[in-house]
Amino acid sequence: MKIANILVFCLMMGIPALVFADTPPEFTRLDLTNTWAGYVSLVVMVLAYIAAMLEEGTFLRKSKPMLLGASIIWFVVTLTYKQHGDTHLAVKAFDENLLAFIELMLFIMVSMTYLNAMEDMRIFALLRNRLVAARFGYRKLFWITGGLVFALSCLVNGLTTGLLMGAVVMAVGKDNAKFVSLASINIVVAANAGGAFSPLGGISTLFVWQSGMVGFGQFFYLFIPCLVNFLLPASIMHFAVPKACPMVKPEQVTLQRGSVGVIVMFGLTIFLAVMSDMMLGLPPAAGMMMGLCFLQFYSFYLQQTEAQPNPIEGQPLFDTDDPDMILDAVETYSYDIFEKIGRLEWDTLMFFCGAMMGIGGLGFIGYLDAVSNWLYGQHDPTMANVLIGLSSAFVDNGTLMFAVLNMHPDIPQGQWLLLTLTLGVGGSLLAIGSAPGIGLLGLTNGRYSFLAHLKWFPVILLGYFASIGVHMLVNSQFF
Repeated sequence: MKIANILVFCLMMGIPALVFADTPPEFTRLDLTNTWAGYVSLVVMVLAYIAAMLEEGTFLRKSKPMLLGASIIWFVVTLTYKQHGDTHLAVKAFDENLLAFIELMLFIMVSMTYLNAMEDMRIFALLRNRLVAARFGYRKLFWITGGLVFALSCLVNGLTTGLLMGAVVMAVGKDNAKFVSLASINIVVAANAGGAFSPLGGISTLFVWQSGMVGFGQFFYLFIPCLVNFLLPASIMHFAVPKACPMVKPEQVTLQRGSVGVIVMFGLTIFLAVMSDMMLGLPPAAGMMMGLCFLQFYSFYLQQTEAQPNPIEGQPLFDTDDPDMILDAVETYSYDIFEKIGRLEWDTLMFFCGAMMGIGGLGFIGYLDAVSNWLYGQHDPTMANVLIGLSSAFVDNGTLMFAVLNMHPDIPQGQWLLLTLTLGVGGSLLAIGSAPGIGLLGLTNGRYSFLAHLKWFPVILLGYFASIGVHMLVNSQFF
């Protein structure tokens, strides 16, 4: 099972290349692929991944085996280098891989903190309520939810947008399981397609952006291929969506004070992240850190200026003795930013830490060079990127992109864009292939299932290959 909950989900940063040019000339990097250290590390990584995939059956958090596996790999590698007389290379490689994760974590932390703040201020609830109150028909709602997810996923992680629109689908289609199933499939495809043409749309796009393989503006050349990837399956599924119009009573939703300011600051934070990279050469996490400071100061201002109840002396504050009603009345919005940071999906973050460090260790051992020589040396780059994209239906696309970047394949700009496209949309092929799919499997109470998604696999696969063909046609100048 592919683990991509956050994501948001969703949106984040990239990975600096591993460089060892400043290492003392008397000691060079060792090829450990055919040694006991290499074999042990490979087995440990495979076992860690298997344990993470079995999380739902074993109830063991996926981060635990992955972090343990990564730690064992680096201990084995460093011990081997020590036996050869110098640990400088191994320690430097570990430090650079750790720095890459820290930058990633900072980006995710700030993004998800803003999203948690907007959720607490009921911004997403208001959007959901407006869609429910509009009383659209099933077919119109099918297109509206899919289109909104496609548009939002270029800025907000796919998991968040998927769950938001999934809640709308559940609210209006609770009595029509067929609509819920089809709309959920459409949302998964739209979320993955929308996140593939933006460097802020997911971990894999942020990786390739920060590595310098694709410039910020060049990602948007993938817009038309991604749009085709979304529209083609949706157009076919459209005819299976019921024509009826549901009757649902909307709820009353009131935004918290300061909601508009938080939205504006989130946009400013994204702008700072982009500009810090494009104009100053700083990692996007630098701009995100400044944006987090803005949110902290703004929350402090809202807290200090909040009106407090001031009852008249001798008069009760509440006109009821019901403790539940009193609790609702005194419940207020929490301005504590660290409370929102504490609600992040830390298990997933630590899983990615283990995955990145473990794969970085295998790359330092020499396995990724060997895979790169086989994959890109003995196969056409287009075929290699298509196959890697198909594998993202089973393995997390961020992990795959990290692995490819550490292979350092010598491919043109168009192939890097193709890899970004296939890794982004390949997760739509199976319900377990992406964070939005996994999230909706839990949200829909069985109305959307693995088998229901698999039924439309040929249509989604058609969209996958159609988007590749369109990319090679409209972006031929990059090949």
